[in-house]
Amino acid sequence: MTDLRFVHLGFGPDYVEYTEAWEEQRRVHAARFADEIHDTCLLLEHLPVYTAGRRTDANERPLDGTPVVDVDRGGKITWHGPGQLVGYPIMKLPRPVDVVAHVRRLEDALIRTAADFGVETSRVEGRSGVWVLGDPVEERPRLGGLSLDFDPRLHDEEFDPRLNGPEYAPSNAGQRREDRKLAAIGIRVAKGVTMHGFSFNVNPDNTWFDRIVPCGIRDAGVTSLSYELGREITVADVVPVVERHLKDVLEHAELRPRETEPSVG
Repeated sequence: MTDLRFVHLGFGPDYVEYTEAWEEQRRVHAARFADEIHDTCLLLEHLPVYTAGRRTDANERPLDGTPVVDVDRGGKITWHGPGQLVGYPIMKLPRPVDVVAHVRRLEDALIRTAADFGVETSRVEGRSGVWVLGDPVEERPRLGGLSLDFDPRLHDEEFDPRLNGPEYAPSNAGQRREDRKLAAIGIRVAKGVTMHGFSFNVNPDNTWFDRIVPCGIRDAGVTSLSYELGREITVADVVPVVERHLKDVLEHAELRPRETEPSVG
């Protein structure tokens, strides 16, 4: 069990520039590694920015040359901006570090948060983050009058959803009744201390995601709490709920080192 403190870096209209927050992460990370502070979660809203994790491919970036900040977290490209609650839990974990367990704990807290607002979410095998599951494929509306069996996103390696308008736009996944991501997670662990974290879509302009291939996923999209509920929810509404669930999940987690196979020979 560990104490978790929260620091609010800035919310609308006091949005935080990304590199400013990244520098603060580094400062807090160093202090946590030195045991000068307790585990700390930075909460904020960013000014609009695209950030690319280490696995981002060139064909997932904006086509118009919009600047992208390359960062040292896992995962691929995403967007941050107003209407999206961003959290950077900076925590010391036992070694060898179990990164997957940490990600699952963050997902648990965000799944509980969505449930408190009446939105049912889930995990998707092989895809991190928190998802609103779509309808079975056979029950979804046809794209352009074509059977989903011919969905070019699944069968054409050259297909680029960034060039094909609203029909394939990630922000319209709800209209297509596809799986859609409500919260993204991308982390880094350095010296046994976590960095980066999660972004939870509360009421952003999700068309920002249409200029990239969010998280490198072409056959699903993005959503927000406000879209799923059909009414306006603000970041201010969500902050205390996220804090409560993060404290419950992270403070009461039984932290254990990742199990490793004994060496032979």
